[in-house]
Amino acid sequence: MRFKKTTLSNGLRLVTVPMPDNPSVTVLVMVEAGSKYETKDLNGLSHFLEHMVFKGTTKRPKASDISRELDSIGAHYNAFTSQEFTGYYAKADSRHFEAILDIVSDMYLDPLFEGSEIAKEKGVIVEEIKMYRDMPQSRVHDLFMSLLYGDKPAGWDIAGTEANVRSFTKDDLRRYRGQHYVASATTVIIGGSFDEAEAAKAVEEAFAKISSGKKSGKPSTVEEQSEPAIMTEFKETDQTHLVIGARSFAVKDPRMPAMMVLSTILGRGMSSRLFSKMRDELGICYYIKCDQDSYTDHGVLTISAGVDNSRVSEGIKGILGECERMKSEPVSDAELKKAKDYIAGTTMLELETSDARAEFCGYQETMKHEIQSPEEIIAKTAAVTAADVQKLAQDVFVNKGLNLAIIGRFKDAEAFKPYFRFV
Repeated sequence: MRFKKTTLSNGLRLVTVPMPDNPSVTVLVMVEAGSKYETKDLNGLSHFLEHMVFKGTTKRPKASDISRELDSIGAHYNAFTSQEFTGYYAKADSRHFEAILDIVSDMYLDPLFEGSEIAKEKGVIVEEIKMYRDMPQSRVHDLFMSLLYGDKPAGWDIAGTEANVRSFTKDDLRRYRGQHYVASATTVIIGGSFDEAEAAKAVEEAFAKISSGKKSGKPSTVEEQSEPAIMTEFKETDQTHLVIGARSFAVKDPRMPAMMVLSTILGRGMSSRLFSKMRDELGICYYIKCDQDSYTDHGVLTISAGVDNSRVSEGIKGILGECERMKSEPVSDAELKKAKDYIAGTTMLELETSDARAEFCGYQETMKHEIQSPEEIIAKTAAVTAADVQKLAQDVFVNKGLNLAIIGRFKDAEAFKPYFRFV
């Protein structure tokens, strides 16, 4: 995959990812601003700001002006907020590159924050918070992060609290945006079919007025744990949703290729160990998966599942057993090869579209300030040995970093303590 990174004179970074034969083009703007950059009383403001950017600009005063213009060219458009970044994008037929660049840059640079729109959006976001609270398969991941990091930025919900959302003002939005939406923290990514020279010139012109102010930072995430930890949230559910996870490492850690292989062997694909154990052998769940979530200064390896209410202890023991096996037995050559081939195949399949390639590069540039091609990532995982995987499992699957979050018909976390630990 070919891409090019350029830093413009004002400090803004531009990444171009040409796909000459692709019929679409994507404009994605990502900024180093998310819930970790907030204070307690402003938790949720990054996400609120993301919503308000779509509610009107000086050039397009109403939300309907923005949506109508994008809809009129058949564009796909949206935004997303995480702990460490926010992104805004539009994707359209490649003929409409200039139009979507103009709209996305206008939204990013000149949001109005009109008072009546702020008031209405508070209600929208409060309902969004309630919606995810009612979805235990999603909510359990927020509970898990709260268990690990408590009342610190890494443990807060990205959407914030209802009380916070209702308290936000126009001044809060303008102040936060001024602290973070600056050239040095912004990356524009263009993916798809476009003329690279013309696109670079167009981006420089579109973002000429971006703030060159100093970027505000975020506190470091501190890891504090000495024994297994458990948190439960009672809910009358038809199945129990749980996340078992271990503290791991940050996004630039050199062990990341080994982690990709380990998590693939454990819980990616229908032939993974956890799928085979929990679904094929025990018939105890419908979904189970393993993920590695890495941030700039910490990371977690998580295993999530929805389990039969009457067989939760059996499910937990089954998951821990597979983790123990990763520590005690080296994986076979055949299983190692299968995992590497899976990574290589899915990596390329996930990059078939212009928006996927834009996000692939944008995530890396925003989180690491460097971009590895998919070919480089595949080559590094190909070099991982069975010994690397076993050593990593021994380092990560330890009691002092072991955590369990559960949503279901359970009120007493103490009931899980006797068996929730590695041998």
